[in-house]
Amino acid sequence: MLCHKRGCKQRLVAVSSFTHLDLLMHHDLDQARRLLCRLQDTIRESVRAAQQRSAKRMTRVAAVTTADTIYGIDKVSEHTVLAWFAKNWPKRWPVELVMEGLEGAPVTFPRGTAVKRTLCKCILDPIDGTRGLMYDKRSAWSLAALAPQRGAKTNLGDIVVAAMTELTTSKAGFADQLSAVGGRGVRAERIDLRTGRRKKFFPRPSKARDLTHGFASFAKFFPPGKVWLAEREAELWRALGDSPDVFDDQYLSTGGQLYELLMGHDRFVADLRPLAFARLRLSSALACHSYDICTALIARELGCIVTAPDGKPLRGPLDTTSPVAWVGYANPHLARSIGPKLRRLLR
Repeated sequence: MLCHKRGCKQRLVAVSSFTHLDLLMHHDLDQARRLLCRLQDTIRESVRAAQQRSAKRMTRVAAVTTADTIYGIDKVSEHTVLAWFAKNWPKRWPVELVMEGLEGAPVTFPRGTAVKRTLCKCILDPIDGTRGLMYDKRSAWSLAALAPQRGAKTNLGDIVVAAMTELTTSKAGFADQLSAVGGRGVRAERIDLRTGRRKKFFPRPSKARDLTHGFASFAKFFPPGKVWLAEREAELWRALGDSPDVFDDQYLSTGGQLYELLMGHDRFVADLRPLAFARLRLSSALACHSYDICTALIARELGCIVTAPDGKPLRGPLDTTSPVAWVGYANPHLARSIGPKLRRLLR
C-alpha cells in the first residue's frame, strides 16, 4: 500500500497478510476512523458516569505497572475498552490491542487470535491526563490509533488512522472530538453533552513566526528531571532572543498538548523527559510513551510539525513501555527557526 498524499511514494506496509483485505484502503479507512470515535464516545460516557458516582474512588491507586501508575478511573475505562472491542470490532479485521494495563500476554480480537494472524494493531490510551481529570481540574483525552500489523516492528510512523476525544470535567457542557485518516485531512466535531448534538468546527494552528506573546513549553510535570529540563528551556529562550513574553502551560496530557497546538493556542511544545532521564541516569516511567503521542497524525494533517528532538520522524514502537521524546511546532516556519537551535543545545 502507498500513502495517499499526492506525490508520496513512501510504502506504508508490505505485509503479505494484508493482500487479501482492504482494511487500509478506500472506504475501510474511514470506517476504522468512525469505529475509533464510537469507542471513545463509549469511554467518555463511562467516565462521566464514574464522575457522578464517586470522585474518591477515581483517585485511588489501583496498580503500578511498568508503563505507569494505574488509578481507579483508569480501571473503569479499561473494562469499557475490552467489552467494547469484544462486542463491536469487526471480526473480519483481526486486531491486536496495545494499552497500558495489558502488559502480559497479547490481547487480540476476536479473542484468541494469534498475533501473527491479526491484520492491524490498535494502540490506545483510554484516559490521557488521568491526574488532572480525577481531581476535576482539566479535561483529559481518550486517544487511539491504528496501524497495519508488522509485529514488533510496528511503530508510530506506521499509523494511518487516529482519533482523540475530550474527557471533560464534570461541569463542562461540550466535548471535542477530532479524527483523521492519513492524507485525507481532519474531521472535528463539538458535542453537546446534554443533547448529543454534534457541530463541525475547523481547527487552525497558529501561523505566528515567533514565540513572543504566545504559549511555548517544555514538559516538566514531575520532580525527576525538572531542573535539567528547565535549564534547557532557559537556554533555548536565550538562543531565541530571551523574550520575557513567552507563556508556560503545563498541561499534564500529551493529547491535551497536541490539542492546544493544533487549535492555535500553543506554538511550541517539547517533551524531552526521556533525554533528561538518560542524561541524569534516572529510572522513571514518568515519561511520554507511544500510546500518549499516537494521535500526532491529527496535528500533522492540520499542518503542525511533530518530530523527534533531532528533527527525524517519530518511530517509537507501538508498545506500552518505550519512552518517547518529541517536539511539536505549530507551523513549518517555527520548526525551521526553533528546531536547529534546540538540536544544537541538546548535543
